[in-house]
Amino acid sequence: MYHILAIANDPELCDLLRQCLTPAGFLVDSVSDGEQAIPLALANGYALAVLDACLPGEPSGLDVLRRVRARSGIPILMLTGRGDDVDQILGLEMGADDCLSQPLNTRELLARIRAILRRTRGGTAEPERQSLTERITVGDLRLDTGTRIVLRGNQPVDLTSIEFSLLAVLLRDAGRVVAREALASMVLGRTLSPQDRSLDVHVCRLRKKLGCEPHGGDRIKSVRSVGYLYTLPPHPGDLGIRSVG
Repeated sequence: MYHILAIANDPELCDLLRQCLTPAGFLVDSVSDGEQAIPLALANGYALAVLDACLPGEPSGLDVLRRVRARSGIPILMLTGRGDDVDQILGLEMGADDCLSQPLNTRELLARIRAILRRTRGGTAEPERQSLTERITVGDLRLDTGTRIVLRGNQPVDLTSIEFSLLAVLLRDAGRVVAREALASMVLGRTLSPQDRSLDVHVCRLRKKLGCEPHGGDRIKSVRSVGYLYTLPPHPGDLGIRSVG
């Protein structure tokens, strides 16, 4: 049974979260004050945090996200106001795993939470991969799905859970274009609406963290209207992919 932390000042929102999540088998704790929420989110006792971007006072919802993400990889689903694209993009850029606008569709809320937990807690989305630890090397980049460590050269790269999953998918198909729809399904666990920029924001954050290839080229290229491609190194001998049980 997963333990969820709800960070929201609105009692009706907290009640709605409990009514939606409790029958689905989740335990829900709520806190209305940002300062109180931060140490709770950092204590590693929760599988996921649901954070209201409209948290009043100081710290704001975005401040809570920034301070938690600086010290913890806890999955965070941010709730924003109706059509508030600015908060959604800011939240994703600051490390939220996903964003959902209010008023909430409870079925979509539950689906988003389950998708995040499958990705971060080893659910059943890809059962054929669950028994394998993959160690993928492309150029100077190495990824280990067992330890969830990414190294650029000998330097660790700190990624959120969604960035790690996104990179793993792109590296498995390095040199080939992965369609946006396929990436959204595998990484976000859902389809994208026409105006949904969440995948693009996660790719942008991942690019910044990885930096350029040693020879100066882009690691991840956009293929207009199709998807994304992780570029192969210029020398074929620099590529190696292996999986061990």
